[in-house]
Amino acid sequence: MPKEATKPKRKAAEKAEKTSRAKATKAAKGTGPKRALSAYMFFSQDWRERIKAENPDAGFGEVGKLLGAKWKELDESEKKPYVELAAKDKARAEEEKAALAQSKSGGGSGEGEADEDDD
Repeated sequence: MPKEATKPKRKAAEKAEKTSRAKATKAAKGTGPKRALSAYMFFSQDWRERIKAENPDAGFGEVGKLLGAKWKELDESEKKPYVELAAKDKARAEEEKAALAQSKSGGGSGEGEADEDDD
């Protein structure tokens, strides 16, 4: 009987070790610049509250479907402000990525990741 009681504790301890290692890896990867948002994502940020106000009973998935339908209805002139925001954000992300690559190659601290970014 005592052996059975110790097995779950060991598995729980192993899981805790695995998750802590995974979190440490993810935290290290999160230090770089954020990716650029698409025009649709800027549109979604702008319109999400309006869609929620119009459809208070809609759940998360339903709101996403309504946003997608609204995005498809827009013509090019209505999408233009969001496309411009996306272009600015893309330029920002590329500048940050280049600055990070330059600091890694100049400092010599990022041996493995600097090679991955070179295309």
